[in-house]
Amino acid sequence: MRPRIGFAAIKLLEAAGCDVVVPRAQTCCGQPGYNTGDRRSALALARKVLAEFEDCDYVVAPSGSCAGTIRTHYPDLFRDDPGTLERVNRLCNRTYELTDFLVNVTRLERVPGLFKGTVTYHDSCSGLRELGVKAQPRALLAKVPGLTLKEMSEAETCCGFGGTFAVKFGEISTHIAERKCANIVECGVDAVVLGDLGCMLNIEGRLRRRGDLKTKVLHVAEVLAGVDNGTAVESGLLIRP
Repeated sequence: MRPRIGFAAIKLLEAAGCDVVVPRAQTCCGQPGYNTGDRRSALALARKVLAEFEDCDYVVAPSGSCAGTIRTHYPDLFRDDPGTLERVNRLCNRTYELTDFLVNVTRLERVPGLFKGTVTYHDSCSGLRELGVKAQPRALLAKVPGLTLKEMSEAETCCGFGGTFAVKFGEISTHIAERKCANIVECGVDAVVLGDLGCMLNIEGRLRRRGDLKTKVLHVAEVLAGVDNGTAVESGLLIRP
């Protein structure tokens, strides 16, 4: 949906001195199946993730929901498989949401991005509630030259996406998204910044339906890496073979 988020994440990790490996065959972490009770498909995908990432020193995701699924829910998926559970727990201990990793592991001092304007930050539910991601993105945004952060009302309140919740309970989801967008607009900022693609799609969709074609909806990695206004190639990133 937004491939430049991945390129931005790579740029930030390399700026922090990391050697980034992106397994070509990686797919979903299994969260949609897990959340809807389809444990069989979730478990199959979790085994795939374990096999592909087990040998890495760290697993970093520009998504609180994906990182949260691995760290919080994989142990439950493998609770009846003690032999694999030990390996899963080791993977969980090495899995981080992007901003948490940059702040608490690599301790990144400077970011490549530049943003001239005012932003507000939406705390995505999984990152906040499952991983404790709150201060980390704000600490990194404070390092972006030209950027001013203005907190919105109810920044920690859900945007209404919630994965399949937005499909199964569309009217409730729309009401929640409307309230979130009203708080964003009230701030009078140039952009709302956040850390999960699902929230981005939901908030941006609602803003545009409200007639707001001006407020940008940006992933925090895009802002920190300085790729919010261009393609990966324009920002000096190349796809690795």
